[in-house]
Amino acid sequence: MGDDSEWMKLPTDQKCEHKVWKARLSGYTEALQQFQRITDEKSPEWGKYQGLVKKFVTDSNAVAQLKGLEAALAYIGSAHVASRTVGEVVSGVVCKVFNQPKARAKELGSDICLMYVEIEKAEAVQEELLKGLDNKNPKIALACVEVLRRAVSEFGSKIISLKPVVKVLPKLFESREKAIRDEAKMLAVEVYRWIRDALRPPLQNINSVLLKELEEEWAKLPSSAPRQTRFLRSQQDLRVKFEQQQQNEGEGGDDGDGEDSEEAAPAVDAYELLEAVEILSKLPKDFYEKIEAKKWQERKEALEALEALTKNLKLESGEYGDVVKALNKVIGKDTNVMLVTIAAKCVAGLATGLRKKFGTYAGHLVPTILEKFKEKKAQVVQALQEAIDAVFLSTTLQNVSEDVLAVMDNKNPSVKQQASLFLSRSFRHCTPTTLPKSLLKPFCVALLKLVNDSAPEVRDAAFEALGTAMKVVGERAVNPFLADLDKLKVDKIKECSGKVELAGGKKPAGQVKAPSKPEPPAEAPAKTSGPPKKTPAPAVAKPSAPTKKGKPAAPKGTAPTKAKKTESKELNEAELSPEVCEEKAAVVLPASCMQMLDSANWKERLAAMEEFHKAVEQMDSKEMPCQALVRMLAKKPGWKETNFQVMQLKLQVVSAVAQRGSFSRTSALAVLEAVLEKVGDVKCGVRAKEALTGIAEACSLPWTAEQVVSLAFAQKNPKNQAEALSWLSNAIKEFGFAGINVKAFINNVKAALAATNPAVRTAAISLLAAMYLYMGAPLRMFFEDEKAALLSQIDAEFEKMKGQTPPAPIRGCSKASGGEEADAQEEEAEGGEDVVDLLPRTDISDKITSEMVSKIGDKNWKMRKEGLDEVAAALSEAKFIKPSIGELPVVLKARLADSNKILVQQTLSILQQMATGMGPAIKQHVKGLGFPILTVLADSKNTVRAAALATLNAWVEQTGMKEWLDGEELSEELKKENPFLRQELLGWLAVKLPTLRSVPSDLLLCLPHLYSCLEDRNADVRKKAQDALPMFMMHLGCDKMNKAAAKLKPASKDQVVGLLEKARASVPAKPAAPAKAAAATSNAVKPATAATALPAPAKAAPVNEQVPAEAKKTKPASAPKAKAVVKKPPGKAEEDRSGPIFTLVPNGKEQRVKEEKSLKVLKWNFITPREEFVDQLKAQMAQCVAKWLMEDLFHSDFQRHIKAISTMMEHIEAEAEATVSCLDLILKWFTLRFFDTNTSVLMKALEYLKLLFVALSNQDYHLTEHEATSFIPYLILKVGEPKDVVRKDVRSIISLLRRVYPASRVFPFLMDGTKSKNSKQRAECLEELGCLVGLCGMSVFQQTATKALREIAVHIGDRDTAVRNAALNTVVAAYNVCGEQVYKLIGQLSDKDMSMLEERIKRSAKKPSAAAAPASKPPEEKVAVSANASALRKPSSDQAPLKLSEIRSQNAVEQQQSSAVPREFQLDPNFIVDLPETIMPDLLVVEAADPSPLDVLEFKFRLPSISGGSSHEESVSNINLIISQVASSDAKTSIQGLTKIVQILHQESQWKLMCGHVDEFIVATLMQLRLLASRRMVDERTDRQQQVEKLYSSVIDSLNSLVLAGKLAQETSPGVLKDLVHALLTLILDPRHQQSSGQSQLIRSVHVVLSALFKTADPTNTLSALLMLLQEAYNSTACSPEFSEMVMKCHWRMIKLLPEKVEALYLDRILLDIHNFMKLFPKEMLKQKPNDMAHRTVRTLLHTLYRLVGPKIMDHLSLIENRSESDVEAHLKRAMKHSVPPPSQMSKDFENVSIAKTQHPTESVQSSVKPAASSSRESVNPAHYQERLKALRQLYGLGNNSKSVSEKSTLPAVSAKPAVSSMDVLQSQLTKLRESREQQDTQNVCPRSPARTAGPPPDLNDFKARLEKIKANLR
Repeated sequence: MGDDSEWMKLPTDQKCEHKVWKARLSGYTEALQQFQRITDEKSPEWGKYQGLVKKFVTDSNAVAQLKGLEAALAYIGSAHVASRTVGEVVSGVVCKVFNQPKARAKELGSDICLMYVEIEKAEAVQEELLKGLDNKNPKIALACVEVLRRAVSEFGSKIISLKPVVKVLPKLFESREKAIRDEAKMLAVEVYRWIRDALRPPLQNINSVLLKELEEEWAKLPSSAPRQTRFLRSQQDLRVKFEQQQQNEGEGGDDGDGEDSEEAAPAVDAYELLEAVEILSKLPKDFYEKIEAKKWQERKEALEALEALTKNLKLESGEYGDVVKALNKVIGKDTNVMLVTIAAKCVAGLATGLRKKFGTYAGHLVPTILEKFKEKKAQVVQALQEAIDAVFLSTTLQNVSEDVLAVMDNKNPSVKQQASLFLSRSFRHCTPTTLPKSLLKPFCVALLKLVNDSAPEVRDAAFEALGTAMKVVGERAVNPFLADLDKLKVDKIKECSGKVELAGGKKPAGQVKAPSKPEPPAEAPAKTSGPPKKTPAPAVAKPSAPTKKGKPAAPKGTAPTKAKKTESKELNEAELSPEVCEEKAAVVLPASCMQMLDSANWKERLAAMEEFHKAVEQMDSKEMPCQALVRMLAKKPGWKETNFQVMQLKLQVVSAVAQRGSFSRTSALAVLEAVLEKVGDVKCGVRAKEALTGIAEACSLPWTAEQVVSLAFAQKNPKNQAEALSWLSNAIKEFGFAGINVKAFINNVKAALAATNPAVRTAAISLLAAMYLYMGAPLRMFFEDEKAALLSQIDAEFEKMKGQTPPAPIRGCSKASGGEEADAQEEEAEGGEDVVDLLPRTDISDKITSEMVSKIGDKNWKMRKEGLDEVAAALSEAKFIKPSIGELPVVLKARLADSNKILVQQTLSILQQMATGMGPAIKQHVKGLGFPILTVLADSKNTVRAAALATLNAWVEQTGMKEWLDGEELSEELKKENPFLRQELLGWLAVKLPTLRSVPSDLLLCLPHLYSCLEDRNADVRKKAQDALPMFMMHLGCDKMNKAAAKLKPASKDQVVGLLEKARASVPAKPAAPAKAAAATSNAVKPATAATALPAPAKAAPVNEQVPAEAKKTKPASAPKAKAVVKKPPGKAEEDRSGPIFTLVPNGKEQRVKEEKSLKVLKWNFITPREEFVDQLKAQMAQCVAKWLMEDLFHSDFQRHIKAISTMMEHIEAEAEATVSCLDLILKWFTLRFFDTNTSVLMKALEYLKLLFVALSNQDYHLTEHEATSFIPYLILKVGEPKDVVRKDVRSIISLLRRVYPASRVFPFLMDGTKSKNSKQRAECLEELGCLVGLCGMSVFQQTATKALREIAVHIGDRDTAVRNAALNTVVAAYNVCGEQVYKLIGQLSDKDMSMLEERIKRSAKKPSAAAAPASKPPEEKVAVSANASALRKPSSDQAPLKLSEIRSQNAVEQQQSSAVPREFQLDPNFIVDLPETIMPDLLVVEAADPSPLDVLEFKFRLPSISGGSSHEESVSNINLIISQVASSDAKTSIQGLTKIVQILHQESQWKLMCGHVDEFIVATLMQLRLLASRRMVDERTDRQQQVEKLYSSVIDSLNSLVLAGKLAQETSPGVLKDLVHALLTLILDPRHQQSSGQSQLIRSVHVVLSALFKTADPTNTLSALLMLLQEAYNSTACSPEFSEMVMKCHWRMIKLLPEKVEALYLDRILLDIHNFMKLFPKEMLKQKPNDMAHRTVRTLLHTLYRLVGPKIMDHLSLIENRSESDVEAHLKRAMKHSVPPPSQMSKDFENVSIAKTQHPTESVQSSVKPAASSSRESVNPAHYQERLKALRQLYGLGNNSKSVSEKSTLPAVSAKPAVSSMDVLQSQLTKLRESREQQDTQNVCPRSPARTAGPPPDLNDFKARLEKIKANLR
């Protein structure tokens, strides 16, 4: 027992390690109980057991181990540090638990493993379980298989990686233990359930009997896709969705199908489950000899050996170049077709086994296979088809396009047929993205030729290929190429398209899949709506949009479209004979005109041409014979006309005919030459150019330009040539560059440059300048051979154009439809490739001879150099080359490894030249030639490595980085342990990766090698690896990199993890998306942006920094230059700072709150901020904060933080809305600054927060719960700061915080602050609590007054003096509010503490008399004003606490003196005591009873009067002050404020002062009602109760005056209305108000207020408020049934009023509120309650609305999401089905309602507008309104004449008859009250104007206008 007593005293964690098993058992039991009690997953208690959990599961005692397993399971499920224990715990479970005989132990062990999987540690668990399969103990292996099966079954293949599981299955099937084999079968069945047939290939070699058994089991499985049944912690939203789906399936089952596909297991590729086989080493040693042997039998033997090896489904990557070369030779040159077949099978096997790794060799095989299709034997053709299809899957269509197009013109029909069929099969694997227009166009052009082929099989194949292309990209994309095709052939293509079944998808039925395919590349919504035949026709003239131009894209499609239209017309319009032309012209032209056209008198010809021109202008465009008209102009003298006036008219006629008629190219050719001859004419040149422009608009500029240039240079007149070029340069700017065929007239431009006439040369240079705007630098390459002088002129002209953007086209777009414009925008995306395509490229494959290749591979280095020189010469001569370069890649690759470094450098130079010459087409050589460049980086010579890097960059410039990061090649290079290679490659990646916006997933493969570089022996390698870490992290993310690091050895892991943490801080932001469309508008936008943005930075930045920024903004910059600016941080930053700092993201804040609630992100809750919180905040802010500001916000330099805060201060007013949208993130960022040690940053942060809360207060913004909990706890931490200046600012912020967050909600945070160990913080929090109690009364405690006061009273005994004083002051403040009741609330105190409290209360009791001294006391005796109410603290216990009135008065003075931004209205009831009387005008002082001990300081000033002469600002300030007094805890002050408000409401001229303040006044009255309730509860003295009753009467009186004061009640918001109705109903139901006749009178008054409120308030807001109230009543258990009943009666009252108010209802919002109610309380839930009256009430409301509105109400469901699922729609449909009134009846109902309103205005409460008696239909007596309002006022008198008023308080709405009688009875009382008040007014110092007892009657014009409007709507 002695030993027991010893260990029983030990703490729990020590018991768990005790050597006595009973002690451990006790420790485990206690730990389990402790784990179950801890609710915070981040509690420090978890850390104590982190190192003990392994011992829990590996305990040597079986009984203790069982309890330890239970404790470990509880720990893992709840502790946030549990994931760190996964390795050791699961290993212990496998070794020490799975071998136990007890089933319970095994079950707990399995649960522990699965729990680790649930907390995101599946990989580690799976690794330990797979290790356990190798254990010699069969029990352990069996248990591991069982756990694996459970994990796969519950979590699915998304969580559990199946590849290693499948890998061990064959081994498990061979186990000696039958139980393991059986369990392995079950595991195989479970795996098959998830991946289906992908499991078959890995198991193809197991025992056939076993395979048959598995097949039988697999056949029994259901065909439906499996679903995950257990979810990770991060998948809780998926779990909820799954549960909802199960419920839906339980109810209906129809929705399940839609979700099946979404939640189905991901498709698993069997290839990924296979192990790669290395076959190169298994080839026969004499393979290459035999494959070259002369005997076909030996060649066959070699091929069969290779074929056997290629049957492996997955092959190891390696160097297959020699094998492919040998197979290529057999396929291309071997005459034995049997060997060709075997070789084709070998190629197919290699391509299938290597997949993407085989893409390097595709370029060599595809041309050979295509040529070999000339073989006619079906067996050979089939093998070749399989081979080329397999090869295609390893590459892209872009890479093989050149080879396929090359054989489309082959003379052999079999080759053309098979090439077309190959294209058809290839298209099936494409998407609209991988088959863009730039690629589709050449294929369609080639296939269209084959459609007309003589061989039927070729035609059918072409039809099939075109049909497949149409299926993939849609008819709209293909139709432009089919414009010249007859209808039968187009129908044939569409028929083929309908039969096509795309790869990876089901055969679409009609419109199922076809529409979805073209959607990804669509760039404009209009694309799908336009007619298909109006798309551009690239077949006519190749479009060549410039790169990076946004603006010209809009009308880009117009010119090619017109070209296609006119070309198709040209085919149908033959050239007309002169006779036919004359006949057609005679029909439309006057006879006199026809006769005088060839007159010898020029005046008659002029008259004839004028008639001609007039006739053309008036002619119908559809009937205009264009060709006939223009040919008539050639009638003698024709174009030889000598009179310039006649000639001008002829040119005008040409222009008019071209613009107005259907002008064909035949017509254009008839006049073009003649018009061009007149271009250079001085008098007719302008008209000639107009005619050319008209022709260009009709026939497209590309075609016209080609004709004009060729015809102009066929003439000898230099003037015409110069003017033609001048016209063309202007036309390009007007029409745009779309479709211009540069190649067609580039030679003519060169001829113009060589002309002797300077005007021609100048015009040519101007034309080049216009082209340069669109083409950019590539244009100069056409003219590099020109003379130096001419070239300098061209360069000078180009220099002028740099930085300019092309103008928007203004012509050629008038006849373009929206669909064409959409196509033009789509083509714009391909513009960059089009410009490159303009360059004339040369095919140099003929120059790459076998001799050159043999020279390059010669043993003699001189011969090799000679061969390389020849290659360089060929490239230099061609300049721009095609991708086909023969065998050059193979030999150049060998030279990169040449021992002679000079040749290596020369090879690199050739490759660089090749990249420049080939352009983007170099992509297809990246695998074969690009990656070998990386091997040169391993060279030890710096010059060689530098040359390799230059070559590499040249290639990347053409190809982009994606090609280099895709695949395993880069990781394989990085794997090589060469220090030079590693440091150069990592340095290169560190430069390139930050410029990318996204990277392929294959970059992950580089991580293991990157981590090994971090531990490399070479210091340079380690440094480069560390530099590259942030760049990898930028794209891969911290999680993936940490996951990869977790797989390292423990020694390496710690070092790498440390470096990763360090790299986090320097992760760069991803580059912004490139703005394609911004370039076109940059000139217009940038100067405006600069002008508007300059003043903002000028406030903070020095002047000398502004000059370069301004210069940079005003200077136009092109898109390429913007890229270079990135390297200059100062200039770029200044340029970027011109924009907004915050971006308004719709629903961004709501989404962040939702993510935090669903635990998708970390909750903002920490003791000190960890890096994951900073990273999370950074990621969230990146979406809505300017990039440059982000850099400052998260910079390591505190100066940048200060700069960022200054910037935010400048934008706080300009970006108010955006600031609110990001407020949660801003506040979170400032919480991080609270943990900074730099005082400057902290002070700047507090300064900003003060401005922020003032601005939020001015906007009437209220903090959300999410924002408050993320910020206030950390702000309270700073209130304990040792520096006074910091504490002062924090107190100011807390004071401001009450304006935007309820004091009652700030209270709990302050209570938490009193628990701090920091005495300053405790004292400050207690002082703030005292201020809150003093300002707001006991209401701040809400339901926790006793608990809170007891916790506060505990601090009276604190050791710190400041804490004691603060606690005493707080309790005294509570005493001042509730009196002796406070002693009950604080509970038991020690004698010492109680004596201190009593003494302090005594001293405070003496203060009122001193404070109530006359107002003539010297100012120096007054208490000094501090920064805020919180600063009014007592320095020692000797000083008595300040009275509440003093605190409030000083707070009010502070608000007027020190507030940076004036506050329009403050809810806190602050009083102004010490202001001089000259500032505070007199107001009626209401006499009250003698002051009691609870009274506050009596005011000796008068509230401000609001006269018409005061300024608007002063009036607003005064009304705010008066409203603030209403909520005062001093009865006199409150009555004064209420009286003044009533006076204002009685004077119609002063109603405008209350506009905008209605909500504030009602809230103030509600606060007063709460104070009255608390007073009645704590003080039952008779005099106090009388005062309370009087104040009640004043409050109700003021509310009644408000609801009767015209339209003021309509300003009330729904939330305030809800609180008001709630308060009034609570007042009615309060039993204490039913004890006396006076209280009964009060209840009746409340009824009248409610009745009037429902009539005058906005009906939409009223119904919304009532629905919210009903929702709360049924949602809260605290609400009594009587209250719920009252709420429903309010609904019924509103339903009765609906016919009068239906026109003013916002039905959409009402229906949304009803929907929310029904969604929250389904009918089934309400049926469980004692009665379902609420549901019936809401249904009655719905039916009433339907009866009043009719079927049109269905159009008002727009705000309801998923309206089809809403009960509202179902109810309305039922109502529509059973009772649909005829429209005529509806119209009559509306009219009757409107007429009723007009005829009975006395029933309306809208009495805020003066009457218009002259416009009324019938006489309206104003006295009636006055009497009615007198009666309503009389309800608050002191008379007892109320017998006729109903005593029951059941219905808040008073029926018509009782209401009238009560008004008649109480009318005399109201008169008496008015007379008494008028007597007081006459005696008052500052008399008020006579109060009106009622407002004027409503304006009947208003009723008439509304009636007319309703009638008009019904028509």
